[in-house]
Amino acid sequence: MILIPCVLVAVSLGFSLYAYVGYPVLLKLLNVFCRSSTPRDEPREWPLISVTIPVHNEAAVIAGTLERILELDYPADRRQVLVVSDASTDGTDEIVARFAARGVQFLRLPERRGKTAAENAAQPYLTGEIIVNTDASVRLHSWAVKHLVAAFADPSVGVASGCDVSVASLDDRANPGEQTYVGYEMWVRGLETRVFGIVGASGCLYAIRKDLHMRSLPEALSRDFAAALAARECGLRAVSVPQALCFVPRSASLRQEYWRKLRTVTRGLTTLWYKRSLLNPARYGLFAWMLFSHKVCRWLTPWASVLLSASLAALAPAAPWARAALGAVAAVGGLAGLGWLWPETKAVPRLIAVPAYLVVGHLAVLHACLRALGGEFTPVWEPTRRQAPAAR
Repeated sequence: MILIPCVLVAVSLGFSLYAYVGYPVLLKLLNVFCRSSTPRDEPREWPLISVTIPVHNEAAVIAGTLERILELDYPADRRQVLVVSDASTDGTDEIVARFAARGVQFLRLPERRGKTAAENAAQPYLTGEIIVNTDASVRLHSWAVKHLVAAFADPSVGVASGCDVSVASLDDRANPGEQTYVGYEMWVRGLETRVFGIVGASGCLYAIRKDLHMRSLPEALSRDFAAALAARECGLRAVSVPQALCFVPRSASLRQEYWRKLRTVTRGLTTLWYKRSLLNPARYGLFAWMLFSHKVCRWLTPWASVLLSASLAALAPAAPWARAALGAVAAVGGLAGLGWLWPETKAVPRLIAVPAYLVVGHLAVLHACLRALGGEFTPVWEPTRRQAPAAR
């Protein structure tokens, strides 16, 4: 009877280690044999681009965002800027209208339908060869768009994703656990790019060839994730561009991060199910393995953690090591609970922030899986209200 829980402990622990350690190690080994480089030379003539910014009630930040978009180091005569309002009600539309004289175009949806619906509605108005998608709550490096566009000099590239940089808010109270995770994620995307290509683009900043972007997508799906999958379906790659820096303010609290993660994973699960044929290794080879390892394994890791805890509980009465391990699991859970209850007016210590971020992320994935299994989707968009980033 003891053998079965021991096997389950080994399997669940091994599975989790593969998802976060084994997979990157294998990518690192593959880097030696199959490097795929992306040219970074500036083109002789910059292509026409369309910068799209879907918004919903972003009156607090949209003016600053548009000022910075207009200041980007990209030829003004080769750039279209289009803001799509998802039925905003807080004065966002009026603020955007003030930028019309400076070339900013505006499209308003009469009723709220979600981010993907807003992006679908914008398609007939796009004039660029390359579509650059970004959010109102982030800040782009002045050279970010040029670096993204330069990636398309490689004809095998269909999608170019920016490099997210998690930054503190003005008061530096945001959870530092998010910074650790974002840094890890960007590292893995860099490894994937050198092997074949990333399996999902950054929702904060990515560029895509117009013919790929013009494909309509169901409103419950995540377009940034689907963009990389659509590129692979067409025999193209999605790459991460480390020089295309996108500064993303951290979530104000663990509670806010939980709900953001819940929405993101629910839409991600729906998108993967819609594009599930890409998990077929007989047809998509190495990419199918990467997609399974990066997405499916990570989304199954919280379930492995549940199995690990249950197995340790079964072994605890007879095995001192199991009791010690179960105590460690309980301690991490306690730190997560402390982080959840931590006052938003005070900075969360890193000793609490990192394990709390990990546990809250796992709980959000479990919740999202249950939502998806129950057929509960989240097509209606609720943008993350991030704090303003500190000046650097």
